[in-house]
Amino acid sequence: MGRHGWFSDARRWRLTALLGVGAALLALVITLVYTMPGDDGSTEGTTTDGDKVHGTPAVPPRETAPEVGWGFTHTQYSADEGEEAAVERVRGELAGQGRPIPQIQHIMGWGAGNPEPVDGRYDFSDMDRRIDFIRASKGTPVVTLCCAPDWMKGGKPGAENTDWSQQALETAPKREHYDDFARLAATVAKRYPDVRHFIVWNEFKGFWNNEKARWDYEGYTDLYNLVHRELKKVDKNIMVGGPYLVMDSIDPRQTQNASDVEGPWGRLDQRPLDAFAYWNKHKKGADFVVVDGASYTADDEMLPDEFKATEKLTAVGEWVRERTGDLPLWWAEYYVEPGDSQDNRDDWSEAHRVAVHASGLMAIARGGATSGFYWNPQKRGAKCAGCLWSATQQADGGAKLPMLELIERFGKEFGPGTTYETVTVAADDRPHLRVLADDEAVLVANTLDRQISAKVDGQRFDLKGYEVRWLKR
Repeated sequence: MGRHGWFSDARRWRLTALLGVGAALLALVITLVYTMPGDDGSTEGTTTDGDKVHGTPAVPPRETAPEVGWGFTHTQYSADEGEEAAVERVRGELAGQGRPIPQIQHIMGWGAGNPEPVDGRYDFSDMDRRIDFIRASKGTPVVTLCCAPDWMKGGKPGAENTDWSQQALETAPKREHYDDFARLAATVAKRYPDVRHFIVWNEFKGFWNNEKARWDYEGYTDLYNLVHRELKKVDKNIMVGGPYLVMDSIDPRQTQNASDVEGPWGRLDQRPLDAFAYWNKHKKGADFVVVDGASYTADDEMLPDEFKATEKLTAVGEWVRERTGDLPLWWAEYYVEPGDSQDNRDDWSEAHRVAVHASGLMAIARGGATSGFYWNPQKRGAKCAGCLWSATQQADGGAKLPMLELIERFGKEFGPGTTYETVTVAADDRPHLRVLADDEAVLVANTLDRQISAKVDGQRFDLKGYEVRWLKR
């Protein structure tokens, strides 16, 4: 399952030679890139020094951590690498927003190598580079604690043996290694003290019970609780969230696994609802709640069309909020355009894509979410449907693309704490428009692929096909 690519380049051990000359002695010190445990269990090293703090960021107390708002996830390829000028364009664009843009990075996969190839030996070089990029772009770093080193899930230890296949990456740690994974999570938290928000695991990967044909929510919850405990031991003010379930939906005519949560978009699958209910009852604590999902059904049906299908995201949010009270609701991923067999989403024009995503963000906000993260499908080539910026591997790359413009503006206008207001829309325009407003701004999206004349909030104007427009109030 899952809606995105899983592969990451295998990272090899690297050796750094340091030659020092003393007054009467020539010493050659070879420093391994990974960390060797000391006799007392402590770790010493250079780039990958285990529990040691990475970098020297100005870190305010964790208890002052604000709600994060709307941002994106770094995937296999991102703007931390490439041509220097192109990388700087992206970094400068993000840093120049006047507000921190939240950015998610996983600890293994999606651009990060194996963080602990051997028990007690760490390699955080890729994570360091990504976190440094987030810092340099003045973003808010968020870490997703997934996935697990091979030795925790029955594979061979060692970076050179890391299996980066989809099946391997989607494997959960074995129960006897839950404590090891929790300790790895704590090591990550100590290394990056400016990271205040941690998501536990990703989409219940590997937590499927074949015998019972349902999610292994008992196993996930046990892992979550151990990770939660270890993170809070590092700092009680660290913010921890889960369960990051995919809230699938099915055709409304289907009865198997159907829940009573339904709409024109279909019916929610009962199995993730059961998993969520178990986690919610048995969790040892949570500072925010995390879900994931698509507006279309598990069979890639957009019911009754791609715009109205986004109403499912509102229904999911309302269902979750009814059960979690005041806990902030996050969408770690959200999708409004089905992918092909290679998980590519490039059938729509960019204007069409932005309009449907605007509708999806509006629906997520209406469901009570305070944060949502766009899964950036970044590639190295010149063409990249839905990407946030042009490929930084090209000298003229790093240019802002329409999806980044939408996310930046949505985060600026509708940040956490926003009170949404009702605005007037001319009766004839209502079927063709999606609208969201607060006391200062109105977001309008044309759901038709032709120009229309619209009247919103007392303002009359023309909209091109699939145009998204911001109005000031």
